[in-house]
Amino acid sequence: MARIIAPSMLSADFGHLDRDTRMIDKSAAQWVHIDVMDGVFVTNISFGFPVMKPIRNATSKFLDVHLMIVEPEKYARRFVEAGADSVTFHYEATNAARHCIDEIHAAGAKAGISIKPATSVEVLRDLLPSLDLVLVMSVEPGYGGQKFMDSALDKIARLRRMIDEAGLPTLIEVDGGISVHNARLLFDTGADVLVAGNAIFGAADPKAEIDRMLAV
Repeated sequence: MARIIAPSMLSADFGHLDRDTRMIDKSAAQWVHIDVMDGVFVTNISFGFPVMKPIRNATSKFLDVHLMIVEPEKYARRFVEAGADSVTFHYEATNAARHCIDEIHAAGAKAGISIKPATSVEVLRDLLPSLDLVLVMSVEPGYGGQKFMDSALDKIARLRRMIDEAGLPTLIEVDGGISVHNARLLFDTGADVLVAGNAIFGAADPKAEIDRMLAV
């Protein structure tokens, strides 16, 4: 399995976004995670299309865009055009999941689906063959700094079994309350990609913290 760290730019210093993105670009992190919130699907509002360009210009790393917005099928292609390498949308945010997946793939990016803590992984069984990744939320989506929910561990393990039994290359990503203290447990349970925000950007040495998370 892969071991990928994806620092969440939601926890970066918005006044020095270029600096923080370039710092991540020089780190051992393989992905850069961008949370897009619309104030409707979740209560907060965050990055939009204008912010994508400077982040894309500041890094050559894989841009992992997480849409926490309603009707993601209307906007997915535009995020790919803005520089996203993968676009993940919420299962709970649309009635057109297959169409959204097709739109993302047609635009040339990898497609992912995210599920909230209360959503069972079983809802994704028929969609898995067309997905490049599944993002398991280990907190309620919408804002950073929340405590990791242990219930996510069972979901990760069940999803790992579903993927392996089907012989699929689908990656499992986990987002919420992640730090060096639970990174090894998550990787051992079946996660491939860990999204971390405060744990990285709040560290005295963010690059060293990323190294520690990869080395657990």
